[in-house]
Amino acid sequence: MTDRISKEDVAHVADLARLTLTDEELDAFTGQLADVLDHAADLEALDLADVEPMTHPLPMRNVLRPDVVGETSDRAEVLACAPSVEDEQFRVPPVLGESP
Repeated sequence: MTDRISKEDVAHVADLARLTLTDEELDAFTGQLADVLDHAADLEALDLADVEPMTHPLPMRNVLRPDVVGETSDRAEVLACAPSVEDEQFRVPPVLGESP
C-alpha cells in the first residue's frame, strides 16, 4: 500500500457515500484505490507534448450510404402479405390499453 491514500481516507469517502464497510473491505479498497492512483501517476508522468489530441483511437469516416430513392415494393403486394389490413394500412393490436 502506498502513501497516496490512507484507510481513513477510504473510510471517510465511504461515509460520505453512506456505505458501511467492514475492516476487510476497507483494507481491500484502500489497496485497490492506491493501485488506481499509482497508475494515474504513471499516466501523468508520460511526455505527451508531441501527441496530437484525438477523439477516437481509430480514423473515423462516414459509413452511411447516400440517401437515394431506389426501387420500392408494390403497396398492394405488401398489404396482401399482412395478417390484417384496414383502409389500405396495416392493422395492429391496440397498444398501452388504447381502445380499438
